[in-house]
Amino acid sequence: MKKLIFIPLMLFAVNAALFAQASATATATAVIVGPIGISNTANMNFGNVAVGASPGTVVLTPAGGRTPTGGVTLPATTGTVAAAAFTVTGAAGYTYAITLPSAALTISSGANSMTVDNWTSNPTPTGTLDGGGSQALTVGATLHVSGSQAAGNYTSATPFTVTVNYN
Repeated sequence: MKKLIFIPLMLFAVNAALFAQASATATATAVIVGPIGISNTANMNFGNVAVGASPGTVVLTPAGGRTPTGGVTLPATTGTVAAAAFTVTGAAGYTYAITLPSAALTISSGANSMTVDNWTSNPTPTGTLDGGGSQALTVGATLHVSGSQAAGNYTSATPFTVTVNYN
């Protein structure tokens, strides 16, 4: 009789062991997005600037507007005025961070120089690529003009860098 009870208990134990574990499977996927890019479409130009004996600045907005301060005036003949312009391209709908220069840029005419700093952008500090995967980015800055700054055509020896990265 003990053997008859023992056999069903063993069968129950074997069946319980068979149902004590289960398995499932899963797949792995990844989506590689195209690289983000930036290309220059227009260089920054503060236009014609006049200065007296006192120093001043010209603030160029990302929209291309200018505001003089101190001893700087803006002549009626404006010359070419433009914020720097770029086109950012990448994956449609993605956001990206904008990094503007952290240091001043020197622009020179012969032995004479001025500095450009206080960089601003539109959009800022992030942008969003449209449904086609692009967005316009414009950059303004402040030009520092010394009192009695020498006349001349001032240009930077090296360009400034604007960097974009996906968020």
